[in-house]
Amino acid sequence: MDSVLNSPEPTVNPKTESPDDAVSLKMTSEEKRASWSLAIVYALRMLGLFMVLPIFVLEAQHYAGGDDPAKVGMAMGIYGLVQAVLQIPFGIAADHLGRKRVIQFGLLLFVLGSLVGAIAASVDGLVWGRALQGCGAISAAVSALLADQTREQVRTFGMALIGASIGLMFALSLVLGPVLSQWGGLSGVFAVTALLGLIGMVVVAWWTPKEPCTLQSHYLPTQSNTMGLRATLLQVDLLRLNVGVFILYAVQLANWASIPAMLVSAGVSPSHHGWVYLPAVLLSFVVMGGTLFPMEKRGKLKPLFLISIILVGIVETGWYGQSLITPSIYTLEFLLFLFFCGFNILEASQPSLASKMATPATRGATMGVYNTLQSLGIFAGAVGGGWLTKNYGPGAVFLVSAGSLVIWLIVAAPMHFKPSKLIT
Repeated sequence: MDSVLNSPEPTVNPKTESPDDAVSLKMTSEEKRASWSLAIVYALRMLGLFMVLPIFVLEAQHYAGGDDPAKVGMAMGIYGLVQAVLQIPFGIAADHLGRKRVIQFGLLLFVLGSLVGAIAASVDGLVWGRALQGCGAISAAVSALLADQTREQVRTFGMALIGASIGLMFALSLVLGPVLSQWGGLSGVFAVTALLGLIGMVVVAWWTPKEPCTLQSHYLPTQSNTMGLRATLLQVDLLRLNVGVFILYAVQLANWASIPAMLVSAGVSPSHHGWVYLPAVLLSFVVMGGTLFPMEKRGKLKPLFLISIILVGIVETGWYGQSLITPSIYTLEFLLFLFFCGFNILEASQPSLASKMATPATRGATMGVYNTLQSLGIFAGAVGGGWLTKNYGPGAVFLVSAGSLVIWLIVAAPMHFKPSKLIT
């Protein structure tokens, strides 16, 4: 059993990789192709999901049942909940059936859910559409496929592209969502989301490299596959990463229950919020590129990781201070920049670390557990942030977020940042 699970990772692509490439810190052409294509697939999907956030509550009021805040909240949050339920099954399926098959099937469900949302006439219909979108739980399969097709020396860059796409799409969605809603309302946004999903399917079919033949044996339902979930759940460092991704996304979603209102208080109209987020996100990418990759090459990823957690915690306390006064747009912009600096580093490094702690045969299950906690964080942050804002004000959101980051720092501090073997 140990010899199977702890066997060396197979060659990524023998056709393009030479012995010299094995120690190179530069990506091969196939690694670049895999990284960019999968990052684009992830970005297209996330753009469609994020575009509804700034308009959903307002637009849902025009639907039957839109006067019920509980139903509207369910329609917003059901996506993350369904994702959380299905991430592990989709991850295990990716280990058994193949990554690309699972990704294409998930994208198809995502497109169908978007179409249901586009034709919905009631909030109940929106709930079904969002739930069906959530059934396309492909995050684990995408991360596993990218890990299969990249070497450990360059994998963080590939994961960083996906992480960066999340931040960039979030900022773009806050600009594009209101524009599209003026054109076609919420139905128009869902229709565009369906189109983005179809484009993603084309990218996977025609641009993403084929799965390496040397990995096909790992997709057979052997005993080592069935042990993948157990091994993942018993790996202490993976548990630390799973706690971290839950807190990271819960904090992010909770923050955006209060930050838009603070921007309005600072004199920024809702239609211009995207132009506040966009420069902060873009500049944070520059910081990530200048810190994450050099520090990882020098073996200094752990201090950078812990400093990033501390940085996000400092931002939360800064936002708490701004919530007590009339906020300054310049202070909010600076805090947003710092937040995305920390967030992007953490978002890029965590899935890379998780993939390195798994063998190819258990990578889908490992990333399935990881993305389940990510989805639960999204759901908990959206629901919890709204509840805290409604009952205790925005300051409570930032205080709870800061406390959560302290817990994460304590959990992450003992973590080993070099790949360790899974327990069998």
